[in-house]
Amino acid sequence: MPMSEELELHQLVLDDTAYATRYTRKFAQRKPHEAVDPGHLHARIPGVVVSVAVQQGRKVKRGDPLLVLEAMKMRNELMSHCEGVVARVHVAPGQMVTKGELLLEIE
Repeated sequence: MPMSEELELHQLVLDDTAYATRYTRKFAQRKPHEAVDPGHLHARIPGVVVSVAVQQGRKVKRGDPLLVLEAMKMRNELMSHCEGVVARVHVAPGQMVTKGELLLEIE
């Protein structure tokens, strides 16, 4: 690590208190935080979509079943966490999904 980088101090503010600190190279090059869109439902774990209970244009309210995702021989029924209208369904029954993949959108 170059000497100038080693001595460089940055100001970090937490709970209205400012701190002088040195950043590691890994911390300085991290990806910026992206706020989560509450209308987007993402897969928390990889798995297979067993069934989809909604279609585009359907009104849903909090607690309505949206789809079933099977992972490690366990079936997980995903429920709506908000009220709205299903804008898009990105998956179909039998489809394998990866962790973080967008499953559906609610507006």
